[in-house]
This record gives sequence, structure tokens and C-alpha cells, in this order.
Amino acid sequence: QVQLVESGGGLVQPGGSLRLSCAASGSFFRITIMGWYRQAPGNQREVVATITSGGSTNYADSVKGRFTISRDKNTVYVQMNSLKPEDTAVYYCNAILDRGLGLRNYWGQGTQVTVSS
Repeated sequence: QVQLVESGGGLVQPGGSLRLSCAASGSFFRITIMGWYRQAPGNQREVVATITSGGSTNYADSVKGRFTISRDKNTVYVQMNSLKPEDTAVYYCNAILDRGLGLRNYWGQGTQVTVSS
């Protein structure tokens, strides 16, 4: 069984910062890509940032210059600075893992980020 365990969400004032973490555990050989997605009430789930096994990163235009994604072994992080109220959403960790039997997609349970004064 593979699990993605997220942490770091919470309430922060506009202009503040949060760091989200997502740890992948279980039986797998390699992480091919990990990323963060978010979904606000009434909105579709959207990609925030991704990072490949080679270290290539991509960001949504709305977060470029403010968010930074990184990975350390089996844990992916997103450092979120200069937060805005429109960043309020449930943030989901995503990973595509190689278990030696092909690739498989996994999702975390989500962590709430609220940006409000």
C-alpha cells in the first residue's frame, strides 16, 4: 500500500507564508513526478506546481514567483510566499510512482489552506 501524507496547511494572513509537505511511503521503486494541485469552492481542481525525477519544475502562472516546489527523497514540498486570499483552497499532493509493474497515480487526502485577515 502506498500513501501520500500531507501536512502544513492552516490559516495565514495575506502576505504570509506556508510550507506544505507530502511524504510518500510504501512499496515503490521510483517517483517519476510529484506535484501540488488545489481546488477552491466552486472551482475545478487546478495544477499548482510539479517536479519531475530529473528536477524539472513547472508552475501555474498565478503562483510563479511566489511558490517554490522541491523534493527530498520521497517528500515533496511547496514553499508558498506572499499568499493572497485567492490562494485559499484545499491543496492535494499527487505522485506518479514506478512500482516495477508500471506507473500508477496516487493522491493525498488534501490539506486546507486559508488566506484571510
